Amino acid sequence: MTAPAVSGAATRARVGVARLRSLLMGLIALSVVAAAGTACTPGGDRPRIVVTTNILGDITREIVGDEAAVTVLMKPDADPHSFGLSAVQAAELERAELVVYNGLGLEENVLRQVDAARESGVPVLEAGKAVDPLTFRTGDDGGPDDEAGRPDPHFWTDPDRVRTASRLIADQVVEHVSGVDEAAVRAHAARYDAQLADLTTWMEESFDRIPEHGRALVTNHHVFGYLADRFGFRVVGAVIPSGTTLASPSSSDLRALTRAMEDAGVRTVFADSSQPKKLAEVLRTELGGRVRVVELYSESLTAKDAGAGTYLQMMRVNTTAMTDGLTGG
Repeated sequence: MTAPAVSGAATRARVGVARLRSLLMGLIALSVVAAAGTACTPGGDRPRIVVTTNILGDITREIVGDEAAVTVLMKPDADPHSFGLSAVQAAELERAELVVYNGLGLEENVLRQVDAARESGVPVLEAGKAVDPLTFRTGDDGGPDDEAGRPDPHFWTDPDRVRTASRLIADQVVEHVSGVDEAAVRAHAARYDAQLADLTTWMEESFDRIPEHGRALVTNHHVFGYLADRFGFRVVGAVIPSGTTLASPSSSDLRALTRAMEDAGVRTVFADSSQPKKLAEVLRTELGGRVRVVELYSESLTAKDAGAGTYLQMMRVNTTAMTDGLTGG
């Protein structure tokens, strides 16, 4: 009577082993599929380039195309002078095959991490330093007294300097990023260079609508020095008399600026869209409500469908706003 019981137990054991083997084989198959899916995810097995600002990030992506994964650290609508990094983002810098950053003091809160990546052996390109940077000036142009002689980091307001930076980025990608197709990168760079050349021509034609005496700029802070130099504008002054948004104006600064605006006959202030416009509104009060505040995208791109999602779009929107703002359009 015991033999059938022993036979039943053995049968149950064999069934259990078979089920366990089937379960293990299923798990192995799922692991293989998951690994394959990860490898196909964008950037999963591609070389990585890390870019600090979203303006340079857009430019770099235009040049790189699908040849590498480009990680941009600065979010849309952020302030490049004040944004910081998480621990995960800081680690990405040191794992990159190339780091591209603006430099010249712009990314004030991330320069330490960029320096750490450089010291660990990561190739690093400081784009601003390589495009013949201008310096902040004082005097009739209303430049920031406390920063006179220091390099101005806002080179992207001159599209010709962006053309130079784009070529340098392409060179660095080809030299340092493994596995990229050089011919593809060069083709992307040439196409984008032609678009930048068209942008310059269009900006010149747009600004020709502004009379010589009307080419005077007042902004939230000193950000359009390169544009002024390239297209023949005067910088009357800025609400924040500095090259960084981290500074604050004094009452004497505001009084000096309102006098300068009155002397120059300027009634338009261009305020950055990523910054509160309260300071620009103060001028409206100081000048009897006769100041027009025009919003620009000067230091950060927006989300893709929010007005200035690419560098080319940002420059065209700004050019139209500046032209209309200074001609009464």
